[in-house]
Amino acid sequence: MSGQLRHASKMSILGLKKKQPKTFKVKVITMDAEMEFSCEVKWKGKDLFDLVCRTVGLRETWFFGLRYTVKDTYAWLKPEKRVLDQEVPKDSPITFHFLAKFFPEKVEEELVQEITQHLFFLQVKKQILDEEIFCSPEASVLLASYAVQAKYGDYDPNFHKPGFLAQDELLPKRVLMQYQMTPDMWEEKITAWYAEHRGIARDEAEMDYLKIAQDLEMYGVSYFSITQNKRDTDLQLGVDAQGLHIYSPNSKLNPNKSFPWSGIRNISYSEKEFTIKPLDKKKDVFKFYSSQLRVNKLILQLCIGNHDLFMRRRKVDSIEVQQMKAQAKEEKARKKVERQILAREKQMREEAERAKEEMERRLFQLQDEARLANEALIRSEETADLLAEKAQIAEEEAKLLAHKAAEAEQERQRLEVTALKTKEEKRLMEQKMREAEQLAVKLVEQSERRSKEADHLKQDLTEAKDAERRAKQKLLEITKTTYPVEMTIILTKTPLPIIAAYSPPPPPPEGGDLAVESGSMQIDFKDSDMKRLSMEIERERLEYMEKSKHLQDQLKELKSEIESLKLEEQQQQAAVYSLRNDARGYPMEPPYMSHSNVRTTSHLMEPHLHVPYRDWTIDGFSTNYDGKYN
Repeated sequence: MSGQLRHASKMSILGLKKKQPKTFKVKVITMDAEMEFSCEVKWKGKDLFDLVCRTVGLRETWFFGLRYTVKDTYAWLKPEKRVLDQEVPKDSPITFHFLAKFFPEKVEEELVQEITQHLFFLQVKKQILDEEIFCSPEASVLLASYAVQAKYGDYDPNFHKPGFLAQDELLPKRVLMQYQMTPDMWEEKITAWYAEHRGIARDEAEMDYLKIAQDLEMYGVSYFSITQNKRDTDLQLGVDAQGLHIYSPNSKLNPNKSFPWSGIRNISYSEKEFTIKPLDKKKDVFKFYSSQLRVNKLILQLCIGNHDLFMRRRKVDSIEVQQMKAQAKEEKARKKVERQILAREKQMREEAERAKEEMERRLFQLQDEARLANEALIRSEETADLLAEKAQIAEEEAKLLAHKAAEAEQERQRLEVTALKTKEEKRLMEQKMREAEQLAVKLVEQSERRSKEADHLKQDLTEAKDAERRAKQKLLEITKTTYPVEMTIILTKTPLPIIAAYSPPPPPPEGGDLAVESGSMQIDFKDSDMKRLSMEIERERLEYMEKSKHLQDQLKELKSEIESLKLEEQQQQAAVYSLRNDARGYPMEPPYMSHSNVRTTSHLMEPHLHVPYRDWTIDGFSTNYDGKYN
């Protein structure tokens, strides 16, 4: 029983494994996104294509397809065959490009959905920038301005500063190399056109871009290399929405021969040979050869698709297309109303902002005017107060000047009286100075006389000292011969008068008595003269000092009187100068008298007294006197 259960469980597990579908990964690259899907092995190309369209939100699926790379060419995924049964790459994930396979004749009429317009815009823009579609420089600049409008919206100089397009690729390299222009110059040209597109919405800008691009010669054309026969030169075959075109190898702009879809009866290929049968049987059948069978299959596939769309455009739209166009029309109308409302609100907001800015500016202006008026009022009030103060000060100054003028007149009169007194006092002082000079001359003469007498007295004193020294020497010599040594020592230590008074009378020697007495008398005489002379000199010195002191007192008194007279004379001059300034209206300032002027005035007014310097020295006593006066 357990074995049966295990067997049943194994069978159920194997059944589940068989029921689980095998998958493979796919990466789909659109013009603005990348998507990855997990697909079942049995999926056909239509299943994967429908999944991508649903994911993108695309309903106009007949323009698009999934393209993949096969060796050195490309191919489109066939909707009726399984994905893995086609020649898709064996990579994981398998990469497909979701691109426009067929192009409309008139984009404005055939492209209904906004997503369809956007995908066509991105693909055509890339083809122009990659130079797969030739575009003149003028058209390139215009198309670039619409691309900028679609990306950035309306131009705003405050926001879109110079250099804002530096990172955007807007022009083909061929156009950039054709002209010697800097990126800033190209940006300036694009910006000039960009500013003209103000008010255009993104979908409108993209549609205007496509309407200009659809008129380019290489727009929507798929090119293939062919030969008309096996030994002929190479040609170019172009397939687009209007038919087949034959080009020369070096030119893809102007075809040599064209076969419109309305003039083609049949298209077929056999191996590498391709046949185009015109609708007019009189025209020759056109045959050409391709390098690979895969290329013939791709050409036939594009021809069938473009022809079907050509015939479809000339029929009545299907219900689905009519619904899409109606919805698109309603959507455009709604968006147009919304844009109008938005534009009106934006305009009203801009007007309100401008009005606000104007009001703020006006407010600031009024505030400035009010501030200036207030400052002017304050200044006028201050000026009025200042003028009033000045008027009051001027009035007070006038009164003060009148009062000063009266005082100056009185002072002038007083000074005239004082000047008369000063002249009399000056005369008296000059007389006193002359008397003082005479007295000084007498004192100088007396001092010279006293000096001469002092010199004589000094000389006499010197002679007396020499005589005393000789007498002492002689006495010592006499004493040594008569008295003992002790008495000699006493005599040497005792002054001469004492020796003469207290010495005992010596024995009367013969012939020596007279000599001692005469020596003693001579010594006594000299001593008394010396004392008398010293007393006389001291008395004369005291008398001279008293006279000198009295003379110095007189000189000091005279000097003080001269100084007082000089001060009064300066005050009188200052008063006279002040009176003159008051009379002339100048401010009252003391007259400036330099030091040299004062010295000159004092030299003229004062007598010059000079008492020469004398130095008297009497027995160690000295007196100094300097009687110089300036």
